[in-house]
Amino acid sequence: MPKLNPVSWTFLVKRLKKLGFEGPYSGGKHPFMVKNDLVLTIPNPHKAIISVELLS
Repeated sequence: MPKLNPVSWTFLVKRLKKLGFEGPYSGGKHPFMVKNDLVLTIPNPHKAIISVELLS
């Protein structure tokens, strides 16, 4: 498994779309993306880099 690296919010969304997720949709406190029956909550868009701890 490749090592995780910090990424920007837009990079994370683009990569999830390549993996087949749809969205992001707004809902509650955080946006989310959907793939079949799987709903993945993603961090709020902000200017900072998303850390490895948050990605894992």
